[in-house]
Order: sequence, then structure tokens, then C-alpha cells
Amino acid sequence: MLYHIPTAQDIATAHERIKDYIHRTPVLTNTFINKQVGADLYFKCENFQKVGAFKARGGMNTVLSLSNDELRKGVATHSSGNHAQAIALAAKLAGAQAFIVMPSSAPRIKKAAVKDYGAEVIECEPTLIARETTLQNVVAETGATFIHPYNDYRVIAGQATAAKELIEDVDDKLDAIVTPVGGGGLLSGPALSTYYFSNGTKVFAGEPEGADDAYKSFNKGELIPQVSPKSVADGLLTSLGEKPFQIIMQYVTDILLVNEIEIINAMRMVWERMKIIIEPSCAVPLAAVLRNNEQFKNQRIGIILTGGNVDLGKLPFE
Repeated sequence: MLYHIPTAQDIATAHERIKDYIHRTPVLTNTFINKQVGADLYFKCENFQKVGAFKARGGMNTVLSLSNDELRKGVATHSSGNHAQAIALAAKLAGAQAFIVMPSSAPRIKKAAVKDYGAEVIECEPTLIARETTLQNVVAETGATFIHPYNDYRVIAGQATAAKELIEDVDDKLDAIVTPVGGGGLLSGPALSTYYFSNGTKVFAGEPEGADDAYKSFNKGELIPQVSPKSVADGLLTSLGEKPFQIIMQYVTDILLVNEIEIINAMRMVWERMKIIIEPSCAVPLAAVLRNNEQFKNQRIGIILTGGNVDLGKLPFE
């Protein structure tokens, strides 16, 4: 167990631990989008990652950190999709059983993928209380190790490796890195990597207006729980975690809000102009940069495209 905010060495160790089990995803650029923003954007394509999302990094790092005794008892988590897939795959590779609590509203494609990795899916009502209560029952019955989707320093260290690679693979220093924020696992990881490996580069997050607890928490300086979130960005509807919040308050420059139309338009722009599939949550940082283009004008901006697990039967555009 990692009991402290990950150090540069912790992140480097995590990267070494998982490198043979993940993809070093490409960094892409697009002339049309650059012109729309008036800046040079570098997209770290975690939609090409194993399980289709950056979550493979944190899940893999955490599972591979467990003892043999812990692995024998299995691992458990609750997730609407991408973290579920990450833990399911990591458990399969480690030879452990995974028990995944998923809300009934989770995208069908994500439930199917979790089952394909050999994990047992336990469905529950689509509320945080239901997820946590069901998970507690599963852990009590199985003795499995609970791996939190984002409020775990091992997960954060794993997610930090995405920004570490981005920083290494872009020739000149970035002025800023922008990610989405939901539970905060991704935002806090790159915030640390940027501080350790590209000091002076600013870190921003995009967040939906309909799920703005991180924005409120950041500006008030204390955790404000998510209440009745609603957004097409289904991966960002959870409450910000305590451990990520501590890191975000110290190392993040600002959290920028975007509306639903801006998210959908940014998603469509990437599909049409970059010819790659991203999910709505993934479009939020680009939407934030487009909305605040004057702030980012003439800069070199890294954007982490977090995932591409889309239910093609429920696209937000025609």
C-alpha cells in the first residue's frame, strides 16, 4: 500500500512496473483544431490504451503491487465502466479473480468488456450509496481487496504515467496540460508528473457544468460532494476524492467549466477531424480549451484524451 502522495520515484517505479502491460499511446496533432484554438495542441491518445482508457494504468499498477496472498483472495471495485475494465484486465493478467460492482445504468459496451475479461459483474442501483453498500457486501463475502477507482495513491501513481509519457514524447516544453476531472485520479496524477518532470507547465481541468463539484471544491478550498449530477460525460459524474483533492489544491492552476453543447461539439470535432473515436468525458478538456481559447492562445497545450469506450447505440449526435 502506498500511504503518501506519490513521489517522482513512485511514478517512475509505477511506469517501470506496468510498461510491459500497457500501450505507450501516441501523441497526435491536428491542424484544423489548432487553428480553431489559435494554439498548438498535443493529444495524448489514451483512447488507444488497453481497455480503451487511461484507467488501465492505475488499475494495472495497483493490482501488480498486491501480495500473492491478496491476489489469491481476489480484487473488487465499483465503477461505471473504464476502471471496471482496467481492474478486470489487470486481475486476469495477474491470475486473480475480480468482482466488479457496476450500476445498472452503466454503458452496455463497458459491462460486456468487463465480463469478457473474466470478471464477475454484480449490478446495483445507479447511486453512490448502492455502489458502496453492494461493494461492502462483496468484500465481506469474498475477502477480496478493494481497489478504489481514484482515491488510492497507487492508482494515482499509475495515472501519472500518462502525463510522464506525454512530457517525454513532445519535443519542447508544454505550456499547459489539460485533463477532465471526475473523481480526480487522472487530474491529480498528471499534476504530479508535471510538477516533477516539467516544472513550470501549468495544469488545468475541464468539468461539465452539470457535475461541477470539483470546480466548487477547488474554488472554496474544501470538498463539496457531488449532488444529482447530470451530463453526457458519464465518466465524470462521481464525487471528487479526498486524496486527489489534496494534490489538486496544491498543483492544479484552475478548473474550467463547459456546457453540454460544448462537450458534444468537441467530441464531434475530434471524430470528424482526427478520425478517432473518443467518449464524451474525453472531449471535456478540448471543450474547455475551445471555450477559453484566448487564455491558451499561442501556447503549446497537452490534452489527455482519456478514453474511447462509446455505446454506439447512444451517440449524442446524429
